[in-house]
Amino acid sequence: METLNQTTVAENGIVFPSKVMLDLAKLKKVYPTPKGDYVVLEDLDLQIMKEEFVTIIGHSGCGKTTMLSMIAGLNPISGGNISVLGNPVKGPGPDRGVIFQSPSLMPWMTALENVMLGVNQVFPHVSKKERKDIAKYYLDKVGLAGAFNKKAAELSQGMQQRVGIARAFAIKPQVLLLDEPFGMLDSLTRGELQDILIEIWNKEKITAVMITHDVDEAIFLADRVVMMTSGPRAKIGDILDIEFQRPRTRKSVLEHDDYYEYRKHLIDFLEH
Repeated sequence: METLNQTTVAENGIVFPSKVMLDLAKLKKVYPTPKGDYVVLEDLDLQIMKEEFVTIIGHSGCGKTTMLSMIAGLNPISGGNISVLGNPVKGPGPDRGVIFQSPSLMPWMTALENVMLGVNQVFPHVSKKERKDIAKYYLDKVGLAGAFNKKAAELSQGMQQRVGIARAFAIKPQVLLLDEPFGMLDSLTRGELQDILIEIWNKEKITAVMITHDVDEAIFLADRVVMMTSGPRAKIGDILDIEFQRPRTRKSVLEHDDYYEYRKHLIDFLEH
């Protein structure tokens, strides 16, 4: 895989933009404890391409969420570096949208107002009508056209997560970070939201990095599944390319000859 540069130089000297969107190099995370340093991640290297959807799996405690929060700029880096299009991550920014397991909405605000919070911050230069149109567009995309004015506290868990998805896409990030966004939902709602997520992603084609415990979810959504070794000192253990064509349907994935091979590969890794 090519190394990260601001530009990639072809043999004939023509300069093209780098294909690497997100670069994690020699990443390290250490938490000091009374018994000495606890090293969560060490020497973790990962490059994620423009418009790629990567899912990350690994046992609980392997540092997946720690890594994602470092990419988001919410957790300081102990060593190594993270960059988006060659620019080092130094804190949170609108170039990275985050969808958490719990959407953390303002319960007294409506669905529309919750999405507008981010849109107003990121697009202060456009008219109020345009900002409202952006928020309404993404709420409509996640199936909440009839709930613009419902307070977040009145929405079900699944509907709240739909607002969370709309909010993350509405700020037009370069990288979308997802921390087990469907982990607390029932299987039917989970399937619906996976379909909604991938439908919007297929249209927007932004780089996405998603943590999941669900092997089937990892395969269905991803171009590559990244497997992390167990902590402490976790790093990348293996990477599996998912060759299914896009756009893909759940039925076509389940019926594909390679599906159970992919599944076996991931489960074998997790069981060792």
